[in-house]
Amino acid sequence: MPGLPAGIAVSDTVILFAGVVGLLVLASLIGGVLAWRARGAPNPTVSNLNQRIVAWWWMVAVLGICFWLGAGATVLLFAFASLIALREFVTLTPTRWSDHWALVAAFYVVLPVQYWLIWSDWYGLFAIFIPVYAMLALPVLAAFQGDTDQFLERTTKIQWGVLICVYFISYAPALLLIDLAAPGAATPGHGSERNLMLLFYLLLVVQISDVLQYVCGKLFGRTKLAPKVSPSKTVEGLVGGGLLAIGVGTALHGFTPFTPLQAAGMSAVIVLAGFLGGLALSAVKRSLGAKDWGQMIEGHGGMLDRLDSVCFAAPVFFHLCRYFFSAPAAAGL
Repeated sequence: MPGLPAGIAVSDTVILFAGVVGLLVLASLIGGVLAWRARGAPNPTVSNLNQRIVAWWWMVAVLGICFWLGAGATVLLFAFASLIALREFVTLTPTRWSDHWALVAAFYVVLPVQYWLIWSDWYGLFAIFIPVYAMLALPVLAAFQGDTDQFLERTTKIQWGVLICVYFISYAPALLLIDLAAPGAATPGHGSERNLMLLFYLLLVVQISDVLQYVCGKLFGRTKLAPKVSPSKTVEGLVGGGLLAIGVGTALHGFTPFTPLQAAGMSAVIVLAGFLGGLALSAVKRSLGAKDWGQMIEGHGGMLDRLDSVCFAAPVFFHLCRYFFSAPAAAGL
């Protein structure tokens, strides 16, 4: 990526990662004690909590390595995540032989070009490449096969899969493109440690919100939000877990360009958008008769199960950051 550093300075990033690792060590100890107290008796809540902690260890380790290697490795990580997520989506979505070339284009043209645009710092085309050009090209490729049986339904599923798994997820590493207006700096910069911290902030608040909503729902949940879509989601879980996640996001304002009040507002947006994303994609899974998108992570399904909240939160967070916290020359939309 032009103009991006090869590595990350040892400063706020190391401090934040060390804090997260410390919390994971504490969570692992608590999970171990809860499992020990169960004395072998099946406890789905404790098992699920420990599986989430293990998944967190893997995610933090992978992110830490990518952040250490630099922005380019981070872009590649999310490109790989989009590839796995799109594969999971397509696997569960019925397609026909006539969709072959549209799927080939989605996997081997649209996805790599989208992430190459981030790598090349080409925001103007990055923002419209999929929602304009890919959405026009994919149904045309399918139409050339001459199969009109359920054509609208088939092409819409492929288009939506590309939007969710590639376009929306790509907005997370696209945070590296924002020219953050650094206080006291003569000129703003992008792709810096501050951008990587912004990306980590998004992922941290999203994942903490998911975990805290689950825990609060199990402890205090009484009122189901959408029992036919996601039986585990409750009003008490959303409110309690969401407020706690907002508190965490506010406390981390020192690692971001936000004031405490701004951090609270941005965290609230991330929590709400992430919740709505998880709810919408749960509805898609139920309509396909599936519990999980895949089996990549034990007890937690596939890649898309872990990124469903990020899919909706990342684009909203990106545009708010770009409009309100980038340099004046770069903020125009």
